[in-house]
Formats: sequence, structure tokens, C-alpha cells
Amino acid sequence: DASTDYHGIARNWPANMKADCVVHLAARVHVIHDTAADPETAFRATNVDGTLRLAATARRHGVPRFVFVSSIKAVAEQSRGQSLCENDSPRPEDAYGRSKRAAEDALIRMGDDTGLEVVIVRPPLVYGPHVRANFLRLMDAVWRGVPLPLGGADARRSMVYVGNLADALVHCATDARAARQCFHVADSDAPTVAELVRSLGRHLGKPVRLLPVPAAWLRMAARLTGQSSRVDRLLGSLQVDTSHIRDVLGWHPPFSTDEGLAATADWYRSTH
Repeated sequence: DASTDYHGIARNWPANMKADCVVHLAARVHVIHDTAADPETAFRATNVDGTLRLAATARRHGVPRFVFVSSIKAVAEQSRGQSLCENDSPRPEDAYGRSKRAAEDALIRMGDDTGLEVVIVRPPLVYGPHVRANFLRLMDAVWRGVPLPLGGADARRSMVYVGNLADALVHCATDARAARQCFHVADSDAPTVAELVRSLGRHLGKPVRLLPVPAAWLRMAARLTGQSSRVDRLLGSLQVDTSHIRDVLGWHPPFSTDEGLAATADWYRSTH
């Protein structure tokens, strides 16, 4: 039982390896057309049970700190007019978000039981070179000049450039003040979807074709095509409050959103 037998499940630690911290990023994610018979169980098997096995192994081998990269989805999919804080009541909406929240709770209990210094980091959408999923599809559309009905998409969406996330994780791994804390990490800016598309077009050197389609029309079309959840995420606000990591660790994103998008566009042009 991974939730109670923390030390009995430890295995496969590299011989002679000593570590001050383990940063855990692996997860089951981006399963668009899930073929698992029970997706909830499949997500828990990797994102909860697998996380606990790794944390238990680290603790058994004397690692004092475990940084767990969770997701803002463990809290909510939308901010509903108020930026999401670390202590907001959780309302995850899908199996991935629920598994991340369950892993957080289990790790906190493990830390209380064993003394392991658990640090939880909740990023929103992560972008940068080698980005995948919806962000990559959006770049493909901009590159091909596809007309996008997002000219009226004025909801703001927090994101985090991978360079900013990496910098925050270094602080969480090395700063004594991070022990047993939970942090939301994001870029300083939260652009609207329309602003994001225009910025991508500018950095890709492509004209952007944004159509000012009312959000109500998009939602109606989404209901008719079974895409409501995807469109709701696209049109809904998701702003993240990062004041806690700033106040506790003095952390500020070293890269601007514009710099992050420029680096992402450079990668895209060189590889696609």
C-alpha cells in the first residue's frame, strides 16, 4: 500500500548516488483520446502511486527534500474573476487535476510522517522550445495563416516560460525557506488569447488572421461538436497569483513573456 508503507516500496536507486533534493516532473498528461478502460485509475497509478514510490525511495536513501511539480489544475481550470492562490479551495475538473491534487495531499501526509521536506509547485500552461499539445497546434495554425475566431477572446491566461519554471525550481530545491511550502509559479504577464496569437505572429514573422467571433457563438458551436470543455478552457480566465513565492523566496521571473515567446518561435522556425 503506497499510502502507508513508505519504506517497503523503495527500490531501484542508482548505486552510490547521493542527492540533496529530488525534483519530480514526470506525469501522465495530455491524453486527448484516452483509451484506458478506467482513466481515473490510470492517472492515479502514475501521478499518485508512482509519485509516492519515488518520494519513498528518495527518503529511504537520505534525500531531505522532494520538489513535486503539480499543476494549477489541482486547484481549478478557471479563476472566475480572482487570481488563484495557494490556499484556495480545490475544484479540479478532470482526472488529471484530481490525480495531481491527490498526490499533493499524499505527499504532505508522507512529509508529516517521515520528515521529508515536501515542496509543491503549481505551474499553469508551460511553454517554450519543444512545447507540445494545444500550444503547438496554435503555433501551427498561426504559421499556416489559418483564420482563427479568437479576435474577441479577451480572457486573460497565466502561462509560464520553461526558463522561468526551471529558475523557480532551482530556488525551491536550494532555498531553506521553501521547505513544506506550496507555490504558484507563472510569468509576470497574463495575456489575453488574442494578444498571445498576435505576439506569436509577430515572432514567427507571419500575418495573423483573427476573426472577431462572439464568445457566445463559439460556445454554441462547441456544444454542437462536443468540444465544450476545450473551448471553455480557451475562453475562460485563468490568472495565477504568484505573490507567495515572491514574498517567501524573493523570486521574480528572470524572463519576460515576450522573451519566452521569442525563444519558442525561434525553436519552431528552426525545427518545423
